Amino acid sequence: MRPYLSLFAAFGLGIAAAAHAETLDDIAGRVTAEVDGAAYVLPMLDSHVSVNVEGDMATVEITQRFLNQADVPIEAEYLFPLNEMAAVYGMEMRVGDEIIQAQIRKKEEAKAEFEQAAQEGKAAALLTQHRPNMFTQRIANLMPDQPIEVTLRYVQMVPKIDGQHELVIPLIVGPRYESAADGPAVAEESSVANADAPKPENTWTVSAQPAYPPVAGLHLPDSFTSERVSLEVKLVAGVSVSGFGSPSHPIAVQDSDVGIRASFADGKVLDNRDLLLHYKLGGDALEVATLSHTDPRGGFLSLMIEPPAVIDEASVTPREVVFVLDTSGSMSGLPIEASKRFMTAALKGLRPDDYFRIIPFANKAQSFANESTAATAGNIRKGLTFVDRLDAGGGTEIDNAIRTAFATEQPPGTVRIVVFLSDGYIGDEATVLKTIHQQIGDARIYAFGIGNSVNRYLLESMAEEGRGYVRYVGIDEDASEVAETLAADLKSPLLTDITIDWGGLQVTDVTPGRLPDLFAGNSLRVYARHKGEGEAVVTLKGLVQGRKAEMPVRVTLLASEGQSALPLIWARNRIADLTRHIAVGERPDEASEEITKLGLEFSLQTQNTSFVAVSQKVVNTTGQAATPASVPLPMVSGVTEAAYPQAFTGASTPEPQAILGFLLMGAITSLALLRTRAWRAGLTGQMPTKLQKQGHGSAHSYRR
Repeated sequence: MRPYLSLFAAFGLGIAAAAHAETLDDIAGRVTAEVDGAAYVLPMLDSHVSVNVEGDMATVEITQRFLNQADVPIEAEYLFPLNEMAAVYGMEMRVGDEIIQAQIRKKEEAKAEFEQAAQEGKAAALLTQHRPNMFTQRIANLMPDQPIEVTLRYVQMVPKIDGQHELVIPLIVGPRYESAADGPAVAEESSVANADAPKPENTWTVSAQPAYPPVAGLHLPDSFTSERVSLEVKLVAGVSVSGFGSPSHPIAVQDSDVGIRASFADGKVLDNRDLLLHYKLGGDALEVATLSHTDPRGGFLSLMIEPPAVIDEASVTPREVVFVLDTSGSMSGLPIEASKRFMTAALKGLRPDDYFRIIPFANKAQSFANESTAATAGNIRKGLTFVDRLDAGGGTEIDNAIRTAFATEQPPGTVRIVVFLSDGYIGDEATVLKTIHQQIGDARIYAFGIGNSVNRYLLESMAEEGRGYVRYVGIDEDASEVAETLAADLKSPLLTDITIDWGGLQVTDVTPGRLPDLFAGNSLRVYARHKGEGEAVVTLKGLVQGRKAEMPVRVTLLASEGQSALPLIWARNRIADLTRHIAVGERPDEASEEITKLGLEFSLQTQNTSFVAVSQKVVNTTGQAATPASVPLPMVSGVTEAAYPQAFTGASTPEPQAILGFLLMGAITSLALLRTRAWRAGLTGQMPTKLQKQGHGSAHSYRR
């Protein structure tokens, strides 16, 4: 078992300066990691994101630079996100003048190789996937003032949403609520458990989440993290590009004949919210587009489908709209206000023949009424009053809320739409997805993420399982306008029950396995493996407002390499399908085995495979074992301290010493504000570097 880490903030406030003759810089913001009574400065991080976009395909490189400014070796751990559909195909580690290409291994084999290298004093890097959008990078033997750089490479398609392409580069993992509610027995997978050990009977085995690192502004002074992420974007398209920009960050854009270049307007930003990039591709809108590629592994193809632009409001079926609102502690402040604005617009946008329910939830689910309520003017006014009185606080028991949403009888002649508003900050996504799978029936789920760094994996998966769609409301953009626009237009699907008649084409492993319905402004990419070459005709079929519709498509299959990233994207999408099978309990063992096989065959990071890099040189010749320490994270933009109820021990209530720590941090912050510039300069080498003895402060333990 790895040892405990404790965070200490030296605060002094008068007596420290006299007792230790420390400078203001030393007093304010000095934060250390303690193991067995010895305290060390935490590792620092600098990141660079390089994005190359060609049409609707993006290749991304993320370089993470780790620096140890203590006097002892450190084993750093960094919790970070990636896009849930990123096909991570490469990792490289640089230690001094040595460059090491990481190798893909089965997860336990990679971990054993990493730990062996750590014992031998070698530098090593281990990438572990905990969820499709949650990863940790461990760095062994990070030596004082000897930085280690790790570069990750991935590809993904850029989806088309509401008529424009949207690329999301997540920059921070938000906190995750772990339910303590009674339910099926669950065994958490130990980080040191033997993967071949027999699993307990009648017990679900759920992969453990990593411990959440210390948070600046909560456990540490705000100034401990600073602007540490830089950006370079290159966009090239065969057609004209318009509307390029970012609703999340100020960016500097250079437009030329060969494409678009962009970077953060201020050079670097704090990694406390997701980066969003929007653009539109010009030319006539295509209803279908194809890609193909063939290499020694076989043939791969992709079809992009867009729905026909037709809608007839007169034929729209009456709806029962079930609003499920997250009112947990993480929604305090701006998020709950954005949800209320959304609800105001959504309730006012209901049609006279609609019905509605309102289910706010935190630790428990409540209800506006015991059954569906007709959308009369009087009932809508009562609903608005009910919503206006809601407050945020407590845990995030999403599964209970989903069950409540399906617990009442649906009014006859209606289609049930469950509108879900949340930041998605929970840890047990699989339980929620399985509940939806069991209860969805003919209903639909429209998921709306409220916040600047939400759990997109959960919300996207809920919408997929619920045959609906997902949209996001950033809470410090013009949330009122965005929320009202989305809420006033709870879309009906334009193309449903989609199937593909492949004709004489020999295809296998089509993904997604279940083709979703298509809404206005959206597109769908279908991937498959194929045999043969030349031209073929496939027929797309579906229903438009209940009427049969079809479109023949001519596909050209290349006998040589075409789009070389296509096999990786196919494999990543296939893995997403298999991950869903595991979550909902459909042949989970077979699905897990195939995920492992795909990860090894296509050299992809998965939940069962990991990249590991080990230096040839021994870098730690001190005889000291490296001290584990986490890279601190900033607080997620727009949330309050209530979003972090389990930051110390995993319990819903902080330990007494944690509460004391909050009080001490208030005193520290006033001093830390005086030296923000000094800490920012610290990313380039101006930070306190020496070992600090234990002094006045409050200890907060983190289990590693």
